[in-house]
Amino acid sequence: MKKNIGIIGCGNMGSAIARRLKGQYTLWVCDKDTSKLRDIAAEVLLAADLVQRSEVVILAVKPQDFSEILELIKKVGVGKDKLFISIAAGITAAYIEQNLPQARVIRVMPNLPAQVGEGITALSKGALASLEDLDIAAEIFGYLGKTIIVDEGMMGAVTAISGSGPAYVCFFLESKGLSAANVPSALSDKFLAEFKEAAEALGFSPQEAKLLVEQTYKGTISLLKKKGALPSELRCQVTSKGGTTEAALEVLSAGGSWTEAALAAKKRAEELSRGG
Repeated sequence: MKKNIGIIGCGNMGSAIARRLKGQYTLWVCDKDTSKLRDIAAEVLLAADLVQRSEVVILAVKPQDFSEILELIKKVGVGKDKLFISIAAGITAAYIEQNLPQARVIRVMPNLPAQVGEGITALSKGALASLEDLDIAAEIFGYLGKTIIVDEGMMGAVTAISGSGPAYVCFFLESKGLSAANVPSALSDKFLAEFKEAAEALGFSPQEAKLLVEQTYKGTISLLKKKGALPSELRCQVTSKGGTTEAALEVLSAGGSWTEAALAAKKRAEELSRGG
């Protein structure tokens, strides 16, 4: 049976999730900035009402706003009857569970091509979440592209590969003077081989590396084409100051390898992580 879903936070990713799920579930949304909600055809609720009414709550707020949202949820007094799915980078399931002791938590890391249904989302379950909860989350994020289940300890590596990956694809295109519409197979094959090698260096199996890398590449190319965006524009959209992507791009700009860049991104992801 389809669950009622509430989404708190409608920035780039939260709104992308809402648009992909629209018509598939009973869907409610909320955001401090109500202007973001005008073109999302879902019922808008206050956060407290949304939490009370939803069976699944997707937490799509920025990491710096996460504590405030957890405080609000605590005041609502929800228990194990809710499934919380967090997309916040660097926020561990343990951190959420410390603040919401009875919470069933699934942590996910989607990437930007989710906007056009071509993303790759990694999922991991918290201490109290069940395999059924994991299945529910996988079904939800299946509307945004492909999914992969990983141990939560690999989420820093996921961030470094598929989370930051769209920026790597854009950097590759820019460095070769290419557009998304015309990439010679010899160049894309070489890039993909080096990108997969980087993913394996971070601990992914060859099969996991292949899925993460190939879907990130395919999804980014598709996103560029559908949005009519330049690689430089998309790269800037993915790259936040002091973040994982910036750490990787600094290595690449200095002539480093894709593996060195991915390792730098993973290191930065772990430095930014909050919670056990």
